[in-house]
Amino acid sequence: MDIEMIVMKLVVCGGNARSSAIEALRSAKNGDFKHADERMEDAEKTIQEAHEVQTEMIQNELNGEKVEVGLLMVHAQDHLMNAMTVMDLCKEMIDILKKNNSR
Repeated sequence: MDIEMIVMKLVVCGGNARSSAIEALRSAKNGDFKHADERMEDAEKTIQEAHEVQTEMIQNELNGEKVEVGLLMVHAQDHLMNAMTVMDLCKEMIDILKKNNSR
């Protein structure tokens, strides 16, 4: 996979995972925990796709294939890390909403 395709994969996966997590939180706020769980599962699957790309890049670099790290790659990694942070926060907030709902 060339660098432009890798960058686009990471950006798309990060954006989609973030959107799924936000949608999950909105569903939980409305009491639809089933949909919230489904959307968080979608987010996890999407993030996993990005992790597979990252793992391949790391393995290639360990095998001597240097990857040029430019602004586009930094941007892609930023998208991915932002998505992961949003997902972590959404999981916690959904858990809080579930606990408050069961009282």
